[in-house]
Amino acid sequence: MNERRKNHKGQAIGYQLAGWILFVLCAIFFIASALKNRDTLTLIGSIIFLISCIVFIIPLIFESKKAGDEISVSSRQSNSVDAQDRETD
Repeated sequence: MNERRKNHKGQAIGYQLAGWILFVLCAIFFIASALKNRDTLTLIGSIIFLISCIVFIIPLIFESKKAGDEISVSSRQSNSVDAQDRETD
């Protein structure tokens, strides 16, 4: 059950990360539009938006790596327990 909860958490982090990446993509298009139209105010706002999206992405990346490490460690432990059980049989 604990592994199932970790897997769900990893999946939720993945969806959040995908959402933030789409926001970054939008910010890049806003920047391109601002440069094309030579709109300084939109350019400044778009750059701030891009930076803030990256700030939100950083903890998600670290959390997803941590969740991935926990899942791989717990699966290795359960595999070793299964192997020990088979050896004793």
